[in-house]
Amino acid sequence: MRVSFLIAGLLATCSAMASEFDKPWVTPGAPLILDCYHANGIDWNLLATEPRVVAIIHKATTGSKKIDPQYLARRQEAASRGYLWGSYHLGLHGNPEKQADYYLKHVKPGANELVALDLEDVTSTKFMNAAEAIRFIKRVKQRIGRYPVLYVNSRSARIITEKHQHPVFSNTPLWYANFSGSLDRFPRGLWSSYTLWQFSSEILTQQAIPGTAYDMDVNVFNGTMDDLKAQWPLTRCDATMLASEGASGMAETPVLKTRRRQARGRS
Repeated sequence: MRVSFLIAGLLATCSAMASEFDKPWVTPGAPLILDCYHANGIDWNLLATEPRVVAIIHKATTGSKKIDPQYLARRQEAASRGYLWGSYHLGLHGNPEKQADYYLKHVKPGANELVALDLEDVTSTKFMNAAEAIRFIKRVKQRIGRYPVLYVNSRSARIITEKHQHPVFSNTPLWYANFSGSLDRFPRGLWSSYTLWQFSSEILTQQAIPGTAYDMDVNVFNGTMDDLKAQWPLTRCDATMLASEGASGMAETPVLKTRRRQARGRS
């Protein structure tokens, strides 16, 4: 009998592990997150009929000169409808600190808003590379006291894991883009698993969302609906860390001042 229980427990554990990397979006109640930019249409009333969509991550800035024209309006609309909110910056080659400053200047993220770096191709001469991404991430951490989420595709994640074993990356929750149904070749090393998995887009539409077209990017969270709501915006700073950064002599930005007041209020 004891052996039977052990076998059953082992099978249950294996099943849970498999579901994390094998079409987790088909699980009833699996939390979904949309990520979009101005060209993705949204019918908000129809979108509201899909209760699994609880968060939206919207493109905010590109490089150091371009703002998404729909960002602010959709941020307000999403807030009025109760969605969790986040933004991302599309990183281009060159001057990552300037890009981080530009992003934060225009987003002015609240304590409950996710911030993220979209790292499209670390081998490209057009987009931000891995070394520049490290500098961008450090700058965001310095400015607002917490790390951004990192968006990468499977190829770039593998390159970072194999060639750029920098501890900064291990502090960034992984937003993993992969359009196969199973992650049997997940690049473990810096990350033991993903936090968000972008599984559906115009590349391969695997999940239709009411009120959106086939080109809407859809992501699944690695956890339950309650987990997502409790952990959002996926990275946080606490009063102890903020105090140590303030004592380091770092110039305190308005965003960091706000973080410090909010952290004191939670302590």
